[in-house]
Amino acid sequence: MLAAKRAFFKLKSGRNALTLPDLQAERPPCSRPSVPTFPYSSTPKDSHPMSILSIRDIHKSFGTLEVLKGIDTDIARGEMVSIVGASGAGKTTLLQVMGTLLRPDEGTITLGDTDVTRLSDTALSRFRNRHIGFIFQFHQLLPEFTALENVMLPALIAGESKRTATARAAELLEFMGLSARAEHKPAELSGGEQQRVAAARALTNRPDIVFADEPTGSLDTHNRSELQTLFFRLREELDRLSSS
Repeated sequence: MLAAKRAFFKLKSGRNALTLPDLQAERPPCSRPSVPTFPYSSTPKDSHPMSILSIRDIHKSFGTLEVLKGIDTDIARGEMVSIVGASGAGKTTLLQVMGTLLRPDEGTITLGDTDVTRLSDTALSRFRNRHIGFIFQFHQLLPEFTALENVMLPALIAGESKRTATARAAELLEFMGLSARAEHKPAELSGGEQQRVAAARALTNRPDIVFADEPTGSLDTHNRSELQTLFFRLREELDRLSSS
């Protein structure tokens, strides 16, 4: 469920190889079917039957510079994937395209049963809020809001009541070990605490997939190790909840 850049393990050559320079992927088996539905359902015929995310023939250029050159891959539900490549290879661009923050010039992106490349900007924003979580390198927390309020925001944007959003945010902060810091603003938190708040925010709407762009890049060795361990705990916990 978590697709992370440079966070967990270097990928080896395998059946579904990403074609960025020095960047390849190997897919372990997955036994759970994907379930999300949305308008424009159209699972690619050649996608893996257990994929939560499938991308096909993805191209992206900036002016005359072609950054992504026909990327194909599948990510299974519950799988943790790391994108590894040289500086400037297009890792962040690929992550943003897969996360629907950038539209590809060519190709298709299917999340669950939805071809997101066919959605309008408004529909895509709504879909992203409901189905995709993001963790950024520098957390991107809103400085004027408390940790609790930052975690509540995605639920409020999705139309949840303040009571429901508050309860969900408090639950996530407790899971992250941050209940005592819920009323603190980002400037009053350590770097590791800020990233745990950002991770909680990414999970607020129970997304189908979470993208993390170098989430440990701004942390010291101790906090980096703690956050990586937390990601594995999150996968186990979310897998347990989805199967219960």
